[in-house]
Amino acid sequence: MKRTKAAARYAKALLELAIEQNKVDGVLGDMQFLAKTSEETREFELLIASPIIHPDKKISIFEMVFEQFETVSLSFVRLITKNRREAHLPAIAEAFEALVKEYKGIVPITVFTATPMDAGTRDLLIEKIQASVEGTLEVTEKIDESLIGGFIVRMGDVQIDASVSSQFNNLKQRLTR
Repeated sequence: MKRTKAAARYAKALLELAIEQNKVDGVLGDMQFLAKTSEETREFELLIASPIIHPDKKISIFEMVFEQFETVSLSFVRLITKNRREAHLPAIAEAFEALVKEYKGIVPITVFTATPMDAGTRDLLIEKIQASVEGTLEVTEKIDESLIGGFIVRMGDVQIDASVSSQFNNLKQRLTR
């Protein structure tokens, strides 16, 4: 889901509330559940996108579906729905998760390789990255056979491309000049 400025503002406000009430982990779980529900249930996606269904009806449905939510999470969903911004809930949930990671000092990185890395290589790579980053790394590994060999590391807006395919492309460009 595409994050919007509105979703970022709502997520920031929700994080501030969750911190104030010491419910960050509970609200994070709620937002992850909301995002997963939206992702996996077409009916839910249609419900939040529908301008025809009255907000009060949506709120009563949300209260049934999300009855286990923290009070702050459920109050937040009610408020967003009353303001007719419920279509933003999945993006808010995604933005909230990113803000919580930042708040807790967790740095998400994605490592792309052509084949699965062995434990020694993985540990060495993570050790080198960790040395240049403040916080705890949250590593996601993905396989991309088009890389041929080597790796690509993505961390926020930064990308380190040490793939064989990239080296071939660079060599090709230099030779064709």
